[in-house]
Amino acid sequence: MAAAPVWSVDPRTGKQREQVAVEATAQEVDSAVRAAHAARSALADRTVRAAFLRTAADRLEGAKEQLVEVADAETALGPVRLTGELARTCYQLRAFADIVDEGAFLDVVIDHPDDTATPPVPDLRRYKVPLGVVAVYSASNFPFAFSVAGGDTASALAAGCPVVVKAHPDHPGLSELVAALLRRAATEHGVPEGVVGLVHGFEAGVELVEHPLVAAAGFTGSVRGGRALFDAAAARPVPIPFHGELGSLNPVVVTEAAAAERAEAIGSGLAGSMTMGVGQFCVKPGLVLAPAGAAGDRLVKSLTEAVSDTDAGVLLDHRMRDNFLAGVAERAALPDVESPVTPGAGGEHSVSPGFLTVPADRLATGGGVHDLLLEECFGPITVVARYEDDDQAKAVLSRLPGNLTATVHLSTEEAAGEGRGAEILAELTPLAGRVLVNGWPTGVAVAPAQHHGGPYPATTSTSTSVGGTAIERWLRPVAYQNAPEALLPPELRDDNPLGLPRRYDGRLER
Repeated sequence: MAAAPVWSVDPRTGKQREQVAVEATAQEVDSAVRAAHAARSALADRTVRAAFLRTAADRLEGAKEQLVEVADAETALGPVRLTGELARTCYQLRAFADIVDEGAFLDVVIDHPDDTATPPVPDLRRYKVPLGVVAVYSASNFPFAFSVAGGDTASALAAGCPVVVKAHPDHPGLSELVAALLRRAATEHGVPEGVVGLVHGFEAGVELVEHPLVAAAGFTGSVRGGRALFDAAAARPVPIPFHGELGSLNPVVVTEAAAAERAEAIGSGLAGSMTMGVGQFCVKPGLVLAPAGAAGDRLVKSLTEAVSDTDAGVLLDHRMRDNFLAGVAERAALPDVESPVTPGAGGEHSVSPGFLTVPADRLATGGGVHDLLLEECFGPITVVARYEDDDQAKAVLSRLPGNLTATVHLSTEEAAGEGRGAEILAELTPLAGRVLVNGWPTGVAVAPAQHHGGPYPATTSTSTSVGGTAIERWLRPVAYQNAPEALLPPELRDDNPLGLPRRYDGRLER
């Protein structure tokens, strides 16, 4: 049977543009993984790794106009958004190059023998080594930052791990272009181009996570698809780490005092956040707990006006559009659910934003049809649950699954430490990996202190996919005991020939 063609599709029209590849066979997946595996030694030198990452950023910037044009044709996200995302991707590659140069991620610890300790301590030297080939599953909604050259790839390469990327079907042409640029950057530094593999097709994704030479996987996508791959990774004869970002409701709590103080600003801010990128951000606020009184009415009025003034937009593909329309219709039909601004079809290929409201008591107890409102609906929609008192809001929060973010809007006095501000933060902390105060979760800064992860189903692990510590996912610690100095890797030698930060006999050296 001939391999199925892979087409570039225009989401604005639903029409195929051009064939860019074919779906990979099992043999082609095997070849890509083996080529990546063979490239491991070329990444052993940290100087080479850092230079490769910086050159990759340079090559992407040099092809900016072509990349943005192709990305826009395949995703309809617009040149402004895509240009910014490409800049973020290049910054991320360079940031990981800096991390590689610094070397602190290796976590070098050296303890010399101590016969006076109980029990006695032998000579122990510990650091971290790369896991091996990493399978990367691209996301639909970030064709640069969470795709072929995105955070999973950048952090894996920084760790010394080659990658094989499973391209997302929404931007196959862009994936091919970016992979070619990364490979060109690799060969400029003597690294085999197989260090970055690329495969297409659903079956290829399954073959990839099951391949015995794949040592770990990073995924961004749906709960259903991510959980299936997570289970496959765990069911292997040798299970592997699977770092998946699956889905998130990203709850927001608006206190009565905050609504009384600035209801209009909160309403308009919410509208901007939940419609940003046509509601296709993984940190879109999908559930908002707002007070039921007059201040909450003002918030809803402001939200209504702002959302009504927001234009319809195109989703990433027609399958997502169909799922959005079906999900909106099912939610809007529930008892006591109202639609101040009805989300739905904005045209033959677009969708219009909107929001639903529901009494919070409908969500405070489980087992009913309203539990659907506690599931993510991908697209420009949010649910505003109106609560009567703090206990009702707490009851809803207690029923939420894990999230990437959780947000609280406090009044000026509450933010200064008066009232329930600290208590609400304590209630939100178990729910999410990032807790925001008086802000909106859309927009994930690439910074050393960033954490983009959260309890399941937000992610399948406790790690982050954004920020410098994302590199930790692709490393494992190893300790050498009583190894002769001449046999030790240079990272663990007493004279520290690489000038690494380390903990030496209990003292931190930089």
